[in-house]
Amino acid sequence: MAKKVLVALSGGVDSSVAAVLLKEQGYDVVGAHMKLWDYIDVGGDIYKDGRCCSLDAITDCRMVCGTIGAPFYVLNLSSEFKERVIDNFVSEYKAGRTPNPCVRCNSQVRWTAFLRKAVEIGCDYIATGHYALVERTANGRFFIRKGVDETRDQSYVLWGLTQEALSKTLMPLGALRKSEVRAIARKHNLRTAERKESREICFVADDDYRRFLQEWEAKKGKRSEPGDIVLENGTVVGRHDGAAFYTIGQRKGLGIAHPTPLYVQRIDVENNRVIVGENDALFISELIAEDVNWMGMEPTDKPFEADVKIRYMHQPASATINCLTDNRFQVIFKEKQRAITPGQSVVLYDRDILLAGGIIS
Repeated sequence: MAKKVLVALSGGVDSSVAAVLLKEQGYDVVGAHMKLWDYIDVGGDIYKDGRCCSLDAITDCRMVCGTIGAPFYVLNLSSEFKERVIDNFVSEYKAGRTPNPCVRCNSQVRWTAFLRKAVEIGCDYIATGHYALVERTANGRFFIRKGVDETRDQSYVLWGLTQEALSKTLMPLGALRKSEVRAIARKHNLRTAERKESREICFVADDDYRRFLQEWEAKKGKRSEPGDIVLENGTVVGRHDGAAFYTIGQRKGLGIAHPTPLYVQRIDVENNRVIVGENDALFISELIAEDVNWMGMEPTDKPFEADVKIRYMHQPASATINCLTDNRFQVIFKEKQRAITPGQSVVLYDRDILLAGGIIS
């Protein structure tokens, strides 16, 4: 009997082709779209947006499933998404940190609530259109390898997946390049073949996270408090509309007149201040990661070398890793890195193998 797989369809070309490929490989494919949020809750311009959770996206998913003869469902996971992703997104910015909601969505919604739904309807696996590869070592440990298309590799946002989740996961696009995926979509006359992609935050429909934070808090009768923008020595050089609206390394939008360019160095939430300084001060050599998930290896009491990414578009940098506990490690870079940002993910690699990941503290 064919193995049954629940494919997470977003309405884009990648997940559509993933469903097609699995069907061709002999799987019993079921398509499902995760309804994660509503425009009435998150705001933005519904008429200019074409990403997931819109009516157009759901229609596209349904058409793709019709093309390959697969049943299609819409799964309402909005309560889980709000609790585990959106609320965390807001609280992290209010705490002066910069979260990555895609990482949290993957580990706490896609590979938890969605996987649970798959089991409920009798599926053996779930599948996504991520550009990454799931592999297994000789001793049975599952891990993720970077996708072959370096311009599309998405392993960075998958570091939080558990061994159990990986054992039930298929990622059929990992060995393909984006151009090949689009060619497959055109060959099958998929409605999503020419759909543009977005790398922005899905629930911030207009890509304006400041607008989102203001409106989200306003619904609760809250507002951001203005405060001072200061140098490290305490000299006031400007005013801000809310400390949550700033991120480490930011230069634009500060509204500061100063002889030299100034950049956000850190956020002092307790005193409602944004601390700024010159670019050179943004380069540091160490960080501590917490909430660590070990994937391609077990924690070790011996220092080891790894290639390290501190943000999605960051070029991996060589570093020495020291395990402090099973869920904390220290990274010491061989060359200082710019704008290491609390709340972002730090991911360790051995060439293209994802070893571990955590949150920068």
